[in-house]
Amino acid sequence: MSNQHIVTSTNATNLADILERVLDKGIVIAGDISIHLADVELLNIRIRLLISSVEKAKEIGISWWETDSYLSPKARKLEFEKENADLKKEIKLLKAGLPVAGRRVKGKGKKRILPR
Repeated sequence: MSNQHIVTSTNATNLADILERVLDKGIVIAGDISIHLADVELLNIRIRLLISSVEKAKEIGISWWETDSYLSPKARKLEFEKENADLKKEIKLLKAGLPVAGRRVKGKGKKRILPR
């Protein structure tokens, strides 16, 4: 029976170390894609990708996930509270017989939409 040895490198950086460095420092990947036909721009895509940890993102002022109602229950609750307050205002206006912004109202035989 022959002796088989597994050769490993002690100096090699493993995936966990690389991931830790990327998340700690952050990495930005940017690129632009443009498609032109006869000097007419048909498509322009600008790609900006930031990979970092949550702590690093907050440190540099990025926290959009905290206000996204699909990702944050707190943001969803605030959105519902705002919608509820708007609906209560709308009900008060309707009860008072006043026109509500964004609703169709009749005026001199024509329908018009009031701006919000």
